Amino acid sequence: MAASAADSEGPDDLVGQPRDAITGPVADAEAVAERISSEERPLGPPGKPMNKRSPFFVGMAAAAGAAVTAGAVWFLFIASGTLVLIGVALFAAIGLEPVASWLVRHGLPRPLAVTVIVVGGLGLAAGFFAALIPPLVEQAVRFIDQVPEYLARLGDRSSWLGQVSARFDLQQRLQSTFSDPNPALVSGLLGSGRAVLGTLTDTLIVLVLTIYFLADFPRLRATIYRFVPHTRRPRAILIGDQIFAKVGSYVLGNVVISIIAGVLGFIWFTIFGIPYPVLLALLLAVLDLIPVIGAIIAGVVVSLTALTVSWPVCLATVGFFIVYRFVEDYLLTPKIIGRFVDVPALVTVVAVVLGGVLLGIVGALVAIPVAAAVLLFVREIVFHRLDHS
Repeated sequence: MAASAADSEGPDDLVGQPRDAITGPVADAEAVAERISSEERPLGPPGKPMNKRSPFFVGMAAAAGAAVTAGAVWFLFIASGTLVLIGVALFAAIGLEPVASWLVRHGLPRPLAVTVIVVGGLGLAAGFFAALIPPLVEQAVRFIDQVPEYLARLGDRSSWLGQVSARFDLQQRLQSTFSDPNPALVSGLLGSGRAVLGTLTDTLIVLVLTIYFLADFPRLRATIYRFVPHTRRPRAILIGDQIFAKVGSYVLGNVVISIIAGVLGFIWFTIFGIPYPVLLALLLAVLDLIPVIGAIIAGVVVSLTALTVSWPVCLATVGFFIVYRFVEDYLLTPKIIGRFVDVPALVTVVAVVLGGVLLGIVGALVAIPVAAAVLLFVREIVFHRLDHS
């Protein structure tokens, strides 16, 4: 009867009992657990792996593989936008890591080094917007003041603007649009507002993630290398650190080149009296961050602005951008970036085009360091194995 009473006890009846009162197979397992636990391995050493050739294991592995693959595809589809933001933040953190490491080597604790970088970056952003907002406000006020003059020109049939207005009935279209707004126009304005709000939110998310990645980068780096088998880990560390160095050097070098472009552009715009020199210089510096096509877009915009001064100034500005493009491609980039990120010109163009098609501006920005990392992997891993196979 005693035995049957003990067998009828459930798990809840054993809660609170001393370990010595539990008998049976569980007691034997607990005794073994006490023996295998140590200070180095409190949870004991890992057990033997399962028999991968058993039918049960093969079936479960196949089913689990299919389920994981389907779930991964679904997850990538749903979270693609968020994953892009995480990737941009990680890319920015890797680019800022050389600065943080330099500050740490010179005696600053890592939290303080990250704080210095964040405060410096926010200061540059504040300066950017402080220089950007006044010209925009001034230009908007000037446009509002000139709206009556533009409307008068639309009604003057003797001017070319009045002839265009009469041909396409622009004046009546504008009056009907603003007197009785089109629902499509209202929805477009609301959509633009939502896009601006979404851009600000994404920027804030990237900023916060970058700070976290940068503050915890050494631990993140060590965690990434833990996924590599122990026998291959030393070489993986060498290759991975080389990739990190290429990305960081590219980001910092690209920023330095963009600053040089903005300074030279500001000097040129000021000398020739091109309007809004600060705004155009900032635009040139930002667009120059985009490889291959960024400086071209900036050159077109600035040259059209220079056309408001005179034709000779416009042509001189076009010549300035052509000369600067050669200087950047054949002098600045090889000296500042080329020794760290050695990517052939053909691979650069193809990578930028593919990156732009896949991820837009973000893809174009990260295309060159990603291409450098892929080339390093192919040269050190793929070609090495093919040459020795």
